[in-house]
Order: sequence, then C-alpha cells, then structure tokens
Amino acid sequence: MKPPVGVVLHLDERKLPAQVFDRIAARSGLLRDRRKKAIEAWNNFGKPGRDPDRLGGVMSIIAKNGAWTPHMKVAQLRNHWDQVVGDVIAQHSYVDSLYDGVLTIRAKSQVWATQLTYMAPQLTSTIQERLQGLDIREVRITGPHSHSFRRSAMGRRLR
Repeated sequence: MKPPVGVVLHLDERKLPAQVFDRIAARSGLLRDRRKKAIEAWNNFGKPGRDPDRLGGVMSIIAKNGAWTPHMKVAQLRNHWDQVVGDVIAQHSYVDSLYDGVLTIRAKSQVWATQLTYMAPQLTSTIQERLQGLDIREVRITGPHSHSFRRSAMGRRLR
C-alpha cells in the first residue's frame, strides 16, 4: 500500500485543507455576489434611473475623463476652418497640428503663407473666442513642404 500524498510531498496535513479549500471558498463568495447583483438588476429593470444613457452623453463623459478635449477641439477647428478664415483662404490652407500650445497652419503656397502671417493675431483671437478651452499660445504659419537633400544619401554625395 502507498503512503498518503501528504506524506510523500512532505506537506503539513493540518494546513492542507485550508490551502485547498480557501481558494474554492473565495470563488464561491464571488459567484454568490455575482448572482445577487444579477437578481437585483433584473428586479430593477425598467425603473427610473435605470435607462441607458445616449451615446453622445457617454462619449462626452469619456472625452472629458480621458483628456481628449484638446484633440476634439483641434478636429473641430479643422472641420470648420472655413468659418475662421473664410472660404477662399480655407481652400489654400489647413490646420496641420497643435503641439504644446503652438498651432501650426500650413499654406499651399508661400503667397498664402504670407497672407496668413498678417492675419495671425486675428486668427488667434477668433480661435480662442470660438473654441474656448483650447490653449493656443502661438500660431505658426508655414508654406508647402519642400524636399531637402540635406539628410538623404544623394545629399551626402553632393557635399
């Protein structure tokens, strides 16, 4: 006949039931709580205060708690850029980014960038007026991207 498992594994037989059954007892408490909550939810179904919130309300709560508000305001600025600068200028420029309070506006040509540079103080006040809570300390206007050979392989050969 074989010796008991506790003897073979050198286990303290006085602590063995507690080690085995504590985990099971804790799980049964969780299951009991889950069943109790399910019964309460079923009994309260349809009562005032139990109706689900609308998606817009839930998303606004998530946006406020998740620090998404500045990103959403920049998206709103991009969508309504024509209302800030007018239709003609909006066709030739767009909001590029907002980083550390610096709003970057990119123009499609250097002529439009110059025009927007003259309008920068007016743009700042209009944006701060319409999009309250958006922290803009500086407006940078840039022209179109130009390719630089400075860091490319071809640029290294030309030096």
